[in-house]
Amino acid sequence: MKNVTIKNITIGEGIPKICIPVVGKSESDIITSANKAKDFNPDLIEWRADWYDDVFDRTLTFEILKKLRDIFCDIPLLVTFRTKKEGGEKEISKEAYKDFTCFIANSQLADMIDVEIFTGDDIVSEIINVAHSNGVYVIASNHDFDATPSHEEIVNRLIKMQKLDADITKIAVMPTSREDVLTLLSATADMYENHADRPLITMSMSSLGMISRISGETFGSSVTFGSAGNASAPGQIAAADLKLILSAIHNE
Repeated sequence: MKNVTIKNITIGEGIPKICIPVVGKSESDIITSANKAKDFNPDLIEWRADWYDDVFDRTLTFEILKKLRDIFCDIPLLVTFRTKKEGGEKEISKEAYKDFTCFIANSQLADMIDVEIFTGDDIVSEIINVAHSNGVYVIASNHDFDATPSHEEIVNRLIKMQKLDADITKIAVMPTSREDVLTLLSATADMYENHADRPLITMSMSSLGMISRISGETFGSSVTFGSAGNASAPGQIAAADLKLILSAIHNE
């Protein structure tokens, strides 16, 4: 497997890396959230740009990016615009989504961008090409807030992400039963052991799926998301608690 090393963090080996989302509707909210997140010394930071009220103002968004880059100078920064259809805060057309993510990549202020894999293969490929030409890594993602797909479908979606040349693959699903959580974990292990040639991230959301957020080292998921205030997805564990749990599992 080809790991991904950004700054001093290697994704794909050892203990799963902790990523803390930064969320806020205004600039002051975002900066407050960022400084709070930094206090936890996370491995990675994700700015959820779709929360920002003025996200479509390129000048204002660029200024926030610069400030986040200054705050997290030594911590890899992931920028994500989560669309409404995948659990995000705002509606956006496919063309506008492409333009925004390419704008972020071209700024060279982010280390990684999130690209939703079902935006369309041509659009996804174009975004990935722009990102790679700027030295920006890509996390391809899919979020199902309604259900947990079958074992085979989860694996197939992750393989599709690899084929489109994302650097890291990610899927998040919603469980409605204990069996759904087991399906996600089984598919993760299958992908990791039999198909993955790059790091993957998986999670089963809500409190029912919380076990998936702490068991990545066992099943093959390389990053987990923890909150430092407002959670950006259901089932996120407080970052401080997450660090203790992951360390205890790793040292057993």
